[in-house]
Amino acid sequence: MPIYEYKCGKCGKQFEVFQGISDPAVTSCRFCSGRVRKLMSLSSFHLKGSGWYATDYSGKKAPGGEKKKDAPEAEKSQPPSETKSE
Repeated sequence: MPIYEYKCGKCGKQFEVFQGISDPAVTSCRFCSGRVRKLMSLSSFHLKGSGWYATDYSGKKAPGGEKKKDAPEAEKSQPPSETKSE
């Protein structure tokens, strides 16, 4: 069951409520009966296992086995040079 955090606009107190998704929303403070608003809280779960970190992807090779050698851009754009002999 999710935990929702609320803050009262009248007394300023914050409180948490264990509340199901289908339960009605809390509209009044449990301390002073003032209006409350739902707060955005930090997530309480951790992503564990492989596949969640940048380091897990850095060492994998592309499918096909061999890496293709690319020539520098300057060499690609110029035609092969011919030498004249005099």
